[in-house]
Amino acid sequence: MKLDNYKYILASKSPRRKELLTQAGIDFICIPSTDDESHTEEKPYKIVKALAQGKAKNVYERLSDHQTDMSADIENDNIVIIGADTIVCYQDEILGKPADEADAFAMLSMLSDRKHEVYTGVSLYIIKDRKLKIHTFYEKTDVTFYDITREDIKSYIETGDPMDKAGAYGIQGPFAIHIKKISGDYNNVVGLPIARLYQELLKTL
Repeated sequence: MKLDNYKYILASKSPRRKELLTQAGIDFICIPSTDDESHTEEKPYKIVKALAQGKAKNVYERLSDHQTDMSADIENDNIVIIGADTIVCYQDEILGKPADEADAFAMLSMLSDRKHEVYTGVSLYIIKDRKLKIHTFYEKTDVTFYDITREDIKSYIETGDPMDKAGAYGIQGPFAIHIKKISGDYNNVVGLPIARLYQELLKTL
């Protein structure tokens, strides 16, 4: 299969994205991006695309400048760099990772008994025969919470699970008991729309 003719690099250290790629049977290495994640976009889908592309571009430039262990491979192998970024959005407000427990409590209280959107942008930097092709897309999933009590929010925050996650929750962990409805790709909320990624690779490579 043509997907097997490439080496894959994940421009992230996210354990959730690593797990999804592994489950999909894609062999890869991780070279986390050092991009500063700045952007000038305002719409959520444009923000995640810009951030994802910034991550992939950062790793590509470091490979090109021979700043990583795989630098030599870029001249001899076909490579796909995968950059991804996920944001949570409620009424046009972008919810990133909580600054502290109080911030996590405020986010989860706001999302309680309401619907919000999760956007993931994915950018593929494809190096084939020393030529670069860039393909970037996004996926959106609607998520609705049940009404969550203050006590349940506090108990969840005490687990530490929300502190490294956009929107202050992880859908695949202990917070799953508070998810009322999902419209769209579940894995997109986890952090990588793996089925869409596979289809895009089939079309693009």
